[in-house]
Amino acid sequence: MRVLFLAALLLAATAPVAVADDGWSVVPSGGGRPSFYAEGAPGAVLQDTVSVRNPSAEPVRVRLTGGDWVVFARAGAPARALSVDVPARTRAEVPFTVNVPAGAAPGDHADTLTARSSDGRSRTVRLRLRVGGPKVPALTVERVTVRGERISYELVNRGTTTLTPNLAVRAEGLFGRRHLDRAPRTLPVELAPGRRVRLSEPWPGRPVLDAVDVRLTVTADGGAVRDEGATAVRFVPWGAVSGVSVGAAAVGAFLVVRRSRRRGARAPVEEPPCGESELTGAVT
Repeated sequence: MRVLFLAALLLAATAPVAVADDGWSVVPSGGGRPSFYAEGAPGAVLQDTVSVRNPSAEPVRVRLTGGDWVVFARAGAPARALSVDVPARTRAEVPFTVNVPAGAAPGDHADTLTARSSDGRSRTVRLRLRVGGPKVPALTVERVTVRGERISYELVNRGTTTLTPNLAVRAEGLFGRRHLDRAPRTLPVELAPGRRVRLSEPWPGRPVLDAVDVRLTVTADGGAVRDEGATAVRFVPWGAVSGVSVGAAAVGAFLVVRRSRRRGARAPVEEPPCGESELTGAVT
């Protein structure tokens, strides 16, 4: 395990030449690296340095923050965040450590270092870390739903390596009628271990009347990882169905009224009394 060095903030002045005010920036120290990368076993302490550059003619103060594993070197005690004052046309070299937890899962992990100035502007640098251990790729597709003209779903990386998934979509109706058959394509998303992301696919021109089975197939790691998610959806033109129902109800009511009138015409009519005495056979 590497030893955590006591931090010191180093300011290196550049030559006093005219520099355009392009604003400050944050990059990995040493130049040539677009992001930070480190490897270590659980429990390791890894060291690196971030460079805050200020080519402008005015000083700038930035506040550096990182993830749960990042600690900035500071006189007295390490800190999760650190404020740095960078004079004009200079740069500040700020050491930091990545403390890998003893129980960290093997595989790829991602984080960022963020610097925010007093005027609200921010810059970030990506940090990639590979923790030693067995490489176990695993990917699932879950919660497939159809709403409106979109198919929504969730991808979950349940392994220990970062994955870039591919997706194929298929929708088949009654009697084998195929409404969608999209070939596998690479999704513009990178899934770190443990990450869950919700995505959606457009489905314009979906069927009006059919019972459709929608199936999503995801693959990654050269096809070594594969999973499927599906849902069943029924398309019914409720507007037309409502119109037919109302029409049928109206016809039914008309027939009932018509039958009632016919029955009323054929019913016996009670004659009014004629005013004569009823003959009962009694003798008076």
